[in-house]
Formats: sequence, C-alpha cells, structure tokens
Amino acid sequence: MLVIHSLIARRRVSAAPVAAAAAALALAAGTLAGCGDAGATITRLTVGTPGPDPYTLASNTDRTDVKERPRAGGTKDGDSPGLYGGTRQASTCDQRKLAAFLQANPDKARAWAEVQGIPVSDIPRYVSRLTPVLLRTDTLVTNHGYRDGKATSGPAVLQAGMGVLINGYGVPTVKCNCGNPLTRPKQKISTGNASYTGRSWPGFEKRNVTDIRPRDSRKGTIVTFVLVDPEGTMGFQRPRATEGEADGPPIALPSTETEAPASDSPAPTDSGLDSPGIVSPGTESPGTEPTGTESPGTGETPSPGVPTDGPGTGGDPGTGAPPDGSTGGMAPPAGQPQGPISLPPSRGPEPAVS
Repeated sequence: MLVIHSLIARRRVSAAPVAAAAAALALAAGTLAGCGDAGATITRLTVGTPGPDPYTLASNTDRTDVKERPRAGGTKDGDSPGLYGGTRQASTCDQRKLAAFLQANPDKARAWAEVQGIPVSDIPRYVSRLTPVLLRTDTLVTNHGYRDGKATSGPAVLQAGMGVLINGYGVPTVKCNCGNPLTRPKQKISTGNASYTGRSWPGFEKRNVTDIRPRDSRKGTIVTFVLVDPEGTMGFQRPRATEGEADGPPIALPSTETEAPASDSPAPTDSGLDSPGIVSPGTESPGTEPTGTESPGTGETPSPGVPTDGPGTGGDPGTGAPPDGSTGGMAPPAGQPQGPISLPPSRGPEPAVS
C-alpha cells in the first residue's frame, strides 16, 4: 500500500511541471498571436516637415492641396492605378541634386546605400531609375535617418501630399524633402493599437493609414504609373524613371476614384508581412531586376515611344554640381511657386497621442 501511494505521489509531482510548461506555452502563444498589437510607437510626419534625423533639406517637394484617394487604409499594391498623384509634366523631387549631395558626403552615402542594398557607386544610377510622385494616402513606412555619424530608423506615417520617389515595384523608397531612404515596415505593426508621436493633421485616422506592398515580382517591374492630379480631376500616365517630361495626355480618372469606397484588404495590422501568394522583390537593386518582360501596372499599353526601362531617362544625376553648405545645397532658387512647401525640422519634443 505504501508503494502504491508513493507512485501516485510521484505521478502528481511529475504532473506539476507538465502543467506549468503547458501554461507557459499558452502564455507564449498568446503573446506571439498578439505581437501585431505590441504597442509600437509611430511618428507622424506632416507635409513640409523633414522630420527627425534628415540626411539633407530640400524645399518645394510637398503639397498641401492634394485630394486624398477615396480608398484609403489597408494594404495596397504598388501598381494600383491612382494610388499616387503628381502634377502633369512637372516634378518636385530633384534626383540629380540628391545623388550629387550623397556623392559629396561619403559617410552619408555609405549609410544611404546600405539601407537600399546597393553599392555606393550605384547611387546615381539607382536614383535615376526611381520615379517622383505625391502620396495620396497617409502611408506607413520605415523612415531611415542619419544622426551623429550613424543611421537611424523607425516606423512613420507620411501625410498625403508628401513627395516621394518610388521604385519599379511601386514602393516608396526616398522621402524627397530630406533625402531619407524609406522601406516597408520591418515588423508587424497594428496601426490601430499603436501610439503616435508628432503633430497630427486634419482628417488623420488610424484606420486610413495605408501600407503599400510591392507589385508581384513575377509580373516584372512597372512600365507606366497611372497618377492623379492634385485636384483629383484627371488621370495621366507617367513612364517609370521619368520626371514629368514624358507624361502622357490627360485621361479619365481610374475607376477607384469614381466608385464607392471599399476596402481592398484588411487594415495593416500585419504590416511587415505580405499577403499569401504575393512574391515580394524586397529592396530593388538596379543590377538585380527580373530579366523578363516588364508590363505596365494598369494592363494598358504604354504610349508609343515611351521607354520601358530607362536608367538614363532620369538624366545623369552625377553631373549635378556638388552641393554647398551643410544642407547639401538642395534649397531651390528664389522665385519658385509656393504651392509645394517644406519646413525645417521641429526643434522641441512633439506630443504623444495614444
């Protein structure tokens, strides 16, 4: 009888660690399942504000009068017609000056190139293959800055109306008013449960923050982007790697501008991950693009004579004069129109909003 009792006791003792282990596993599973709600802090960056840790400063890159896209929020593909805007036959982002600035500042150039995954020597070519556009939605990105000789990074929401350069898969790659490299969010972020720092703006809503994922790499890079003018009155086509000089004539607005808004996909609670079935190209490097035939993001045939992949169509960024001064000489000459704006970085701590 004593032996039987001893066995039962031993079994009870051995069961205790098992129960504890099971409880620990359950807790860990709950933590992992909720990692998208981990309370990330996202910095809001308004139009005209370079934000923290700018590589340089540039003026007249942003607009305050951009009509926002009716379908905002969730995850959108980079080749979606009307996702981006712009002024027909004009660009507010000076790619040549950006490349010249980086060439004149080797330490910053190394940090910048590392974010983009390219050699420093490829910066002029890489920048010339990007396309200048205006954001039409408040957009979630990772903003990479430079401070005290070191690269910095953090999640940010860029206000609609901000000028950016996008790569051949339709993903924001450079913030024009400061030259900072941009990438997609590095981790799963719940925009609804995150806390926000920085000044807000009229109409900002967490549910309308948009995550832009790359076009499916199996389709090749985009030939032509369908943009919408700032007033939201017309569409037009901009060939990739051009700065407005090759823009097509006005066309009808994309159907997404006239149909009732509908969510294309759930809100970007898992912003760091692509949807199943989508092949993400990652960081685009000029030397590693797909060798297959490119196709326009709209399914439409580009206008005759429009280059389909023009590394030289953006001009030779290396021919710009080296910048002067601590900001790289990227400020525009006097007398330019004041529609687009850019302001110096804010000096004091910005309020946090939960």
